[in-house]
Amino acid sequence: MYIQHFGLAQYPFSLTPDTRYFLKLPSHQRAFDFVVEALQDESSFTKITGEVGIGKTILCRKVLNALDALDNKYVTALIPNPVLDEESMMYAIAEELKLSFDPFESYYVLLKLISEELIRLSVLGWTTVLLIDDAQAITEESLEAIYLLTAIKKGADQPIPLQVILFGQPELDDLLQRLALHELSPVSYELARLERNDVEAYLDHRLIKAGYNGSNLFTHKAVDLISRSSNGIPRLINIIAHKALMVAFGKRDYALTDKHIKLALEDIHYVQQKKLRTPRFFST
Repeated sequence: MYIQHFGLAQYPFSLTPDTRYFLKLPSHQRAFDFVVEALQDESSFTKITGEVGIGKTILCRKVLNALDALDNKYVTALIPNPVLDEESMMYAIAEELKLSFDPFESYYVLLKLISEELIRLSVLGWTTVLLIDDAQAITEESLEAIYLLTAIKKGADQPIPLQVILFGQPELDDLLQRLALHELSPVSYELARLERNDVEAYLDHRLIKAGYNGSNLFTHKAVDLISRSSNGIPRLINIIAHKALMVAFGKRDYALTDKHIKLALEDIHYVQQKKLRTPRFFST
């Protein structure tokens, strides 16, 4: 729509996580450094929490890419959707580790196969890292099964075979505080909302990454309004900025003011209210 109008190569405010757009803002960079330090300290469980849309998924992918880029050090496994029972979780982990197994294999056989592979990799000097996104949705049974994997050792002097990084919403804390899971004791970091200056840096960074090379596209008042309206949540910033660019394009404007942002917010509010008013029909 507005790509050519603003001299862009692609849409800068897509909601699809893309590590090319990862910006080393203080909170997110500290979270990344926190994860790296936790891995170096051989922490069994690391927990990164934050509100919906705060940037946990893109941080998860950034960590994954960074670990994969380190040759002969880490083997990674990613579970992006952990709404699985313990058997399905073992299947998912086995697949991520590229193990050969019968699709009808039992939970206990899979657990044994994975355990043996983790020990084998550990003996060879590799650290296996399991990253779980949307971890607040994981079942207690699956988390307990994963805990068993972190506790397996071939010998007293062997390092832990598995390190787990949980990325989740604040509800993840409730899950981990349940009596049966107290022994996990993860090291934790909470992602903070973006401050006003961070919002401006975030907007500029994404525009530049998308190919923009002109003068400041958003006025100071526009950035102020985006910051207040989004509460510093990156996903909301993306939604508002994208809608505002559409508004400016429709008016054939090349600079975005607070007026464009207000119109974008009105349109977003209208769409949300329309969805709430839309009747739902159920078949019987």
